[in-house]
Amino acid sequence: MSAADLILVIDEGTTSTRAIVFDQSFAPVSQAQEEVSLTYPADGWVEQDGEDIWQKTLAVCRTAIEAAGGVDRIAGIGITNQRETTLVWDRETGIPIAPAIVWQDRRTANVCALLREQGHEAAVQAETGLLIDPYFSGTKVSWLLNQVEGARADALAGKLAFGTVDAFLIWRLTGGRVHTTDVTNASRTLLYPLSVEPGTRWSQNMLDLLDVPASLLPEVKSSGAKFGETDPDLFGRAIPILSAIGDQQAALVGQACLSPGTAKITYGTGAFLVANTGYERPASANRLLGTIGYSIEGGGEAYAIEGAIFNAGTVVQWLRDDLGLISNAAESEARAAELSDNGGVYLVPAFTGLGAPHWDADARGTITGLTRGAGADHIVRAGLEAAAYQTHDLLEAFAADGAEVGLLRVDGGMAANDWLMQFIADICGRPVERPDFMEMTALGAAALAGMQLGCLSQEDWAARRAPGRRFEPRMDSETRGDLLAGWRRALHQTLA
Repeated sequence: MSAADLILVIDEGTTSTRAIVFDQSFAPVSQAQEEVSLTYPADGWVEQDGEDIWQKTLAVCRTAIEAAGGVDRIAGIGITNQRETTLVWDRETGIPIAPAIVWQDRRTANVCALLREQGHEAAVQAETGLLIDPYFSGTKVSWLLNQVEGARADALAGKLAFGTVDAFLIWRLTGGRVHTTDVTNASRTLLYPLSVEPGTRWSQNMLDLLDVPASLLPEVKSSGAKFGETDPDLFGRAIPILSAIGDQQAALVGQACLSPGTAKITYGTGAFLVANTGYERPASANRLLGTIGYSIEGGGEAYAIEGAIFNAGTVVQWLRDDLGLISNAAESEARAAELSDNGGVYLVPAFTGLGAPHWDADARGTITGLTRGAGADHIVRAGLEAAAYQTHDLLEAFAADGAEVGLLRVDGGMAANDWLMQFIADICGRPVERPDFMEMTALGAAALAGMQLGCLSQEDWAARRAPGRRFEPRMDSETRGDLLAGWRRALHQTLA
């Protein structure tokens, strides 16, 4: 029998669920992946099937474990997940009472607008670090309780459980014995105080404001902690769960951003710029989010400041699947590079509203600057360019809040696009560093699990420098200024 020396990471993202097995040098040994479908039952609604998430997660774990040499090789499990996506399930059966409401969903926009009109936002931001927006889980939970017949009565009777995807997976993995989440996921619900202090409890003020019963809520633990053991029947023996962390914070850890002032941006379904602020509790005056970066049992935690772009990789999917302008994501790079410029065409991808620093849930996407000289390639290029312009807007807001980011550490699917990474460096006027191994969310969860196993120290990980490629800005200031002016005009039309 081989010694247990490997770490299995569950990376449950918005459009796929993946399992990656790492060795103790944090090199991947095996992996498996399956797509998870999104449905759009009404304007601004985005849903997933919780059972589909669970079954596909279970399948990829079994495949990756077998490819890595069997369950006896697995020393522990780490979990990283799409944040804010909301599930409520029956405590006896573990079955969700309704489809999962995905983080992109805007169905509670009217509720959020009313709360803002009533003057609650300043107090909410002071309590949670967040703004009042449909993005976060709290109003989604309340909506489910109000709309699913009998749900509120069942919740008050203690029959239901709420969780983000991490908590749902931990519940199912442990056979319903453990109902817990970590501080990073808790800090994205609108229900948790912005605090890294151990033992912090859910905010009664926010539970009262959003009408969410405390009986629904999971226990909150550090990101690196013991979350229980898997049901032996799932994989052949019980495996300890040693980390759980929201995907963007996981990428912060994966990129070794454990020192104040370090930052990363992940270009996935959306794009998320997160900067470590250390023990300094962030308070944004520019509509950025204060959040918890990570917490490690036994010592080591950090706050973070974050800016969220709601649509990044989804733009490429839209160009491919809905418009048919490209046959695969990689083709977008060649199509953009073939043009000498953007022809004045801009795409503002507000498919599900605009995130930071605008926070306009009602905004919808626009394409501006079309002429008879514009073609499909211009629209493809405009879709890519939008990621750079939105990154520039975030960096300006970060700087205004005193969180200047001098170097962009990037990861995520879109980061594989060399043309786009160079364009981001040019538009943002900053170097961009891309690691060769870009599964930073999974790597962050693996590192936290490794710390629990004792095969890694925080200091060693903070000093880690992954091999990769660096893109230096090379665009002249006049061209850059003209392009940004065009973007601002397009953005103004969208927001108007």
